[in-house]
Amino acid sequence: MSQRSGSADLPLHGGYVPKWLSERMTRLGTVICEAIVHEYGRDELLRRLAHPFWFQCFGAVMGMDWHSSGITTSVIGSLKQGLRPLSRELGLHVCGGRGRHSRKTPEELVTIGNRVGFDGVALATASRLVAKVDSAALQDGFQLYLHGFIVADDGKWVVVQQGMKGEAKQARRYHWLSEGLRNFVEQPHTGIEGAGQGTIINLTDRRAASSRAGQVDLLAAMGPDAIVREVARLEPRPAPKPQPETDEPMLPQLFLPDHHDVRPADVVLKRLHGSLAAAADRGPKDFVELLLVPGVGARTIKSLAMVAEVMHGAPYRFSDPGRFSFAHGGKDGHPFPVPLKVYDQTIRVLKSAVTRAKLGQGEELAAIKRLDVEARRLEAHATGPSLDQIIAEERALAPLYGGRTVADDVAEGRTRQRAQSAA
Repeated sequence: MSQRSGSADLPLHGGYVPKWLSERMTRLGTVICEAIVHEYGRDELLRRLAHPFWFQCFGAVMGMDWHSSGITTSVIGSLKQGLRPLSRELGLHVCGGRGRHSRKTPEELVTIGNRVGFDGVALATASRLVAKVDSAALQDGFQLYLHGFIVADDGKWVVVQQGMKGEAKQARRYHWLSEGLRNFVEQPHTGIEGAGQGTIINLTDRRAASSRAGQVDLLAAMGPDAIVREVARLEPRPAPKPQPETDEPMLPQLFLPDHHDVRPADVVLKRLHGSLAAAADRGPKDFVELLLVPGVGARTIKSLAMVAEVMHGAPYRFSDPGRFSFAHGGKDGHPFPVPLKVYDQTIRVLKSAVTRAKLGQGEELAAIKRLDVEARRLEAHATGPSLDQIIAEERALAPLYGGRTVADDVAEGRTRQRAQSAA
C-alpha cells in the first residue's frame, strides 16, 4: 500500500509567471531531473515528485513564490515542456496540466502508449479514476482544476492534482504514486497538501471499507429514488461521541502561511547557514577552474549548494520550502528579486556537469554533490548573519545580479504606454 508523506496549507494565489522566469524554470527543472535520473534512476524521480514537501521545495528553488499554490501549475508546465524533447532518452512523459489540458490526459496517455509500448488505455482509466477519487470519494470542498500525469516507459507513474476553494483562498494538492498501489479506493495517496477546513468525507480511508461496500449494496437493493426519499425523512440526530481517529502515527504537516515575505520561523536557519558555509568551504576547492570563468563566482556556488540539496537531500530536509527560495529569490520579490545572472550561471554549470557525466566524466556532478554533503556536515556548528541580514544583502546586490520581479514587468509596461502616448 502506498504511504502518505504529509500535508500542508497552500494559499491560493492568482497572477502569472512571466516569460523571463518560465523559460528559465523549464531549463533548470529539466536539468535537475536529468541529474536525478542519472544519479538515482527514473523511479527515484517519480518518488520525489510524489512527495509533497520535495515538490514545493523544487518549485521554490526555481524562483516561484515559495509558499504559493502556483508552484504546482508552473512546475508541471515546466516539466511538460522541458522533458518532451528528452522523452526518448529519459523514458519519461508528462501529460495533462491545468484546465482544458487536464481533460486531454487520457488521450495523451493512449497516444504515448501506442508509441512506446505501455498500456495507454489502462493508464487512461487510471487517470480518470484518480481524478474521480479526489473529487468524489474525497469530498473536502476543493474543486479540481489541475491534473498532471507523469509516466515512465515501463508504465510506472505519478499523479499530481490540485483543487481550489475560492472563497477561502486555499488550494489543496494531491499526490499519487503507482509504486505499491494495490487499491484505488483505500488510502491510495502518497500525500495530500492543504488546509484542514471542517468535516471531510474521506471514503478512501481504510476505515470506510464497510461504508463503501454498504453504499453499493444499498444502491442495488433500493435504487437511487428510494434512497433520496429516505434521506429526506431523516431527522437530525445527536452527534456521536468522538472516537479515536487511528492508532497510526501522526504524519508530518507542512503549514505554508499567507504572508509573502520569508520570516525566521519559515526557515531552518542552521541548514541555510550550512549551505552558505559549504559554498564558502567547498567552492574554492571544487570549482577552481569554474571560478575563473567570467560571471561565475561565490554567489553562483551558493545557489548550487541549495540546488544540490534538492538533487541529493533526504526527505526530512524539505520541511522548510522558504529556505530554498534563497537560491534564486522569488518572482514577487520575496525574499529578494530573482538574480537572473546567477540563475543563468546555475543552469549553465548544471547543464555542463550533466552533459559531461553522460560522457563518463562525472567530476563536475560529483563536485556539486559534495556541496550537499558538506552542508550537512557543517550545519551542526555553522554560524552566520541573521535571516534579515542575508535578505538585506541580497536585495542590496540585486542590481548587480540582474534582479527582477513581476513588478518590473508592470513598470516597464507603463513606461511603454507613456512612450506610445507621447508619440
